[in-house]
Amino acid sequence: MKRLLAAGYKKIFQICRCFRKGERGRRHVPEMTLLEWYAAGLNYLDLMIQCEALVGFVAERMGIGRHLVYQGYMIDLTPPWDRLTVAEAFERFGGMTLQQALEKDCFDETLGIDIEPQLGIKRPLFLCDYPARYGALARRKPADPSLVERFELYVAGMELCNAFTELTDPLEQRARFDLENSTRGTIGKTAYPLAEPFLQALESLPPAAGNAMGIDRLVMLFTDAASIDEVVAFTPESL
Repeated sequence: MKRLLAAGYKKIFQICRCFRKGERGRRHVPEMTLLEWYAAGLNYLDLMIQCEALVGFVAERMGIGRHLVYQGYMIDLTPPWDRLTVAEAFERFGGMTLQQALEKDCFDETLGIDIEPQLGIKRPLFLCDYPARYGALARRKPADPSLVERFELYVAGMELCNAFTELTDPLEQRARFDLENSTRGTIGKTAYPLAEPFLQALESLPPAAGNAMGIDRLVMLFTDAASIDEVVAFTPESL
């Protein structure tokens, strides 16, 4: 899709089927449905506003209004929604600083177990400004290059989408891919082939931002479903 932006399309979207090997849980299945959209001239802050409008539109059309009940939680959908940086989240809910989590190599574990269940309990929340190593395709923040302009949206402890301002520098993107492959090699994993057409397209990519929202989880939210099994046509075990 970013190659289409580079070709001159200003606003694009798709609803697509995506696959992730080994994904299974109350909120995970190997095959999922995503709504992805990209727009030239926008950044991740603009996408936060679009998320508020999109979810609010769905709630209005369903007759829910500004208050949504999900699994016993009363969620106030009135914008603007709350925003919390990753660093603030680790200090408030993780029992450590972000730097300590990175040094102890427990970022993902702490985020998933201790932090995520606390997010978006009364109001939707944008968790934003991730460490650069956790935003391989995202633009660095000008004021703090150790962070990238990325956010995830949480409602009642459930992640709904992942979005960021796009990295448009082909040299930096290539360097990040090379670093990732080097890291994979040190732990015995196969290196990925570089996406040369994508890297070439970055030379023409305008400033832009993109978002990927999980449709299955959005349906879970609006139907008060406790498990993703309740909203998909087929679970992997039934195939």
